[in-house]
Amino acid sequence: MRYQSELNRLAFKGGIFKTTRILNRQTLVLSLAVGLVAALFFMPALGAVRLFDWDEINFAEISREMLVLGDYGRPHIDFQPFWEKPPLFFWIQTVFMRLFGVGEYAARFPNALIGVVTLVLLARLGTKLHSVRFGLLWAGAWLGSILPHLYFRSGIIDPYFNFFIFCGLVGVIFFSWKRNRYDFNLRRKPLFYLLTGGFILGLGILTKGPVAFLIVALTMGVYWLVNRFRWFVSPVQFLLFTALASLVTLLWYGIETLAHGPWFIREFITYNYRLLSTPDAGHEGFFGYHVVVLLVGCFPASIFALRGFGDTPQDRNFQRDFKQWMVILFAVVLILFSVVNTKIVHYSSLCYFPLTYLAALTLEGLWSGRISFNAWLRFGLLAVGLLIVAVVVGLAYLGRNVAVLKALVREDPFAVANLDAKLTWTGWEVLPGLWLLLVLALGTWWIGKRTWQRGIVTLFGGTALFVTLTLGFFITRVEGISQAAAMRFFERFQGQDVYILTYHYKSYGPYFYARRPPGQNPKRYDENWLLYGPVDRPTYVIAKITDTPDTVRTLRRIGGENGFVFYERKEP
Repeated sequence: MRYQSELNRLAFKGGIFKTTRILNRQTLVLSLAVGLVAALFFMPALGAVRLFDWDEINFAEISREMLVLGDYGRPHIDFQPFWEKPPLFFWIQTVFMRLFGVGEYAARFPNALIGVVTLVLLARLGTKLHSVRFGLLWAGAWLGSILPHLYFRSGIIDPYFNFFIFCGLVGVIFFSWKRNRYDFNLRRKPLFYLLTGGFILGLGILTKGPVAFLIVALTMGVYWLVNRFRWFVSPVQFLLFTALASLVTLLWYGIETLAHGPWFIREFITYNYRLLSTPDAGHEGFFGYHVVVLLVGCFPASIFALRGFGDTPQDRNFQRDFKQWMVILFAVVLILFSVVNTKIVHYSSLCYFPLTYLAALTLEGLWSGRISFNAWLRFGLLAVGLLIVAVVVGLAYLGRNVAVLKALVREDPFAVANLDAKLTWTGWEVLPGLWLLLVLALGTWWIGKRTWQRGIVTLFGGTALFVTLTLGFFITRVEGISQAAAMRFFERFQGQDVYILTYHYKSYGPYFYARRPPGQNPKRYDENWLLYGPVDRPTYVIAKITDTPDTVRTLRRIGGENGFVFYERKEP
């Protein structure tokens, strides 16, 4: 009897090991497949167009100056200390600038890489929460939505910032599930997940600042209130979480303060207060700005996410709890950045995580037959989708009929001059819009016919391809109209020891594209000296036609293009 029992035990144990091996193999295959698809979309042609001024060039230049100065402890811009952001993202950019050289591809590659990691994470987490199908739906909803897709083909800082915040919050969630003995397969002790979450959140703070902690703390606080003050984490545990998150950041902040005094902290706080209280750098908008951004910009996931806020099929306690966390995270981020006076599209980008999760819940419910594809879902898809189609087709039409566009912006001489850019519009620019129209028609029709796999793949895969087509047909033309003339002017002086002044407007273009060297006369930061003083190097000035320095007698006009006017300093 004992012998038979031992045989049964070993057989059972062997079965577990065999099942585990199969699951691990499936997980590996899933990760590789999702990662490969993501890489094919995100990584090619990253350097096909110049970086767009403001944030892209700013961050790339900071990383370039780290390499030039050999100073990795303190960010600089125009070789002056830069206190608006901590250094982690710039450290990552410098790694790839060393690998690929200073340029657009290296500046954008870090985000393409974290894009691959993010989609693999969503696929694996979704599989763990629900099923392999759900994991693919979550990753696919992100890949096949417009702004979340574009997000990983840019050189902005937010993809890393948001990734660390989300993973930090997931650490807290896993801790609470393990602590409360939820029926969820977590092999480590509860404290491991709490400390890991704190460490990762600290990386988020080191990427963009303490707003990372603020978002997680607010989300935890709202969750606590919604659940009637149920202690999912004790005050001591929260302090431990906070301490570890702070320790990661304070290692750098502390070293910076010891080396240079508290000025960085003071300026950083002042800057962030300005972002909260005023529309910084002219970035202002109405209170509902981010609602519109998420609804239209995150199409088509946004339409399915709206339904995901309602009742969705969730059979397990941890599934219901995770949805609640995602709804709270979405609300906290949306409300917080609706209140903030500075309005920039990517400020609400952390919402992409919960939004695509809620979309995946709806898609899973449709697929399983527990949610119906009703008239409201169909209307939302067609209304927002056709709006996007109309915009793309309209842009193609206006590109071929510039006179119409000039008439629309005739009260802005600079915009009118921008439109004089020598660009070729072939008429084929209409193709992305027509492609999206076809995707909408086929996707909604197949989903309506309950041909779920074909319909969902068509809708989201087709939208991902739409984004790629739109970039291919429009991005160089948009750049040609908006900034190419100025950037070409800066590139003329690449590697030369000259001064370049942007007259009465701010641009990071001359720093990155002229590759300004360090060690120049400190007076170069004084506009009055550059215009009238005894300059010791060739000096050039660029201005917009709406604000030209023609009355400055020390300048000689040397040309102009697309709304920009170029000047040279006369010999002092």
